[in-house]
Amino acid sequence: MPKKYHVYGMGNALVDIVTEVSDAFVNEHAIEKGLMTLVDEERQHQLVNAIYLPGSDRQCGGSAANTIIGAAQFGASCFYSCKVANDEMGDFYHQDLTSNGVSTNLSPGNHEEGITGKCLVMTTPDAERTMNTFLGITATYSPNEICEVSLKESEYLYIEGYLVTGDSSCEAMKTAKSLAEANGVKTALTFSDPSMVKYFKEPMTQVVGSGVDLLFCNEEEAMLFTDTETIASAKEALKSVARTFVITLGARGALLFDGQNEVQIAPFPTNAVDTNGAGDLFAGAFLYGITHGKSFAEAGKLASLASSRVVAKFGPRLSANQAKETHYQLFA
Repeated sequence: MPKKYHVYGMGNALVDIVTEVSDAFVNEHAIEKGLMTLVDEERQHQLVNAIYLPGSDRQCGGSAANTIIGAAQFGASCFYSCKVANDEMGDFYHQDLTSNGVSTNLSPGNHEEGITGKCLVMTTPDAERTMNTFLGITATYSPNEICEVSLKESEYLYIEGYLVTGDSSCEAMKTAKSLAEANGVKTALTFSDPSMVKYFKEPMTQVVGSGVDLLFCNEEEAMLFTDTETIASAKEALKSVARTFVITLGARGALLFDGQNEVQIAPFPTNAVDTNGAGDLFAGAFLYGITHGKSFAEAGKLASLASSRVVAKFGPRLSANQAKETHYQLFA
């Protein structure tokens, strides 16, 4: 019997403030370029005030949220478990999420007191994206945010690696994974960022546990997690903890393992202006593909094309029409 949802995602709820900055700005404000850095609200305010924000955009985000919205735009039925506060940004987040066709555990007017998390996404002229994140109330993400009924009615559980930074959110990752495994729901995990593997390796290893059905990572994350120095060694080591996996290789495409065979995915030519969201959309398009009868190779090709299109524009998402056009180009 078909499941109600193709993908159940869980992750941080962050209102993304997307803007462009210069390398001089990054250096002047001692920002660690190319990574996600957790900051307090005061530090984020300082940066926001220093940037000419009329040139920025905002939307509901967080890594897994962008993946789930991407999957939904391609046609997947999706649920997103997250936590926002009872403030204007929380209301905005909820409305933006549902307007993109994603079901959620959030309910209007029933959010806790606090401050909704925000992520300042800064893109430099070389298309590199740097994030400074104030988690706000999502720092207290816990097993309470898991909707067990919806999770059981899903084909895949997709877990955001960024949740590993907090004790309660890490517990939520393990709780959801156990629930999924006990109810025949496939488990998918993304490492999210090299810093999550580098600085939180022990809790991340605990989340992986006896293994996952599908792992998403880039080559740096793969080598950090497996303590290897080459991608060839890393992929062999990953086979002991992931039944299938995706290793994104940036401008060189991606390497997939479908459980039996390795599949090399070629990149599509593009003019990159903003790499923000490329990995998130790759995962979203790929999850759509494998839950809609596509092979790993077909899903990987769709994900690669989608990523090539999102890096050619500012912001971490395609529009719904752009997603449809991308799918039509390959599967008309």
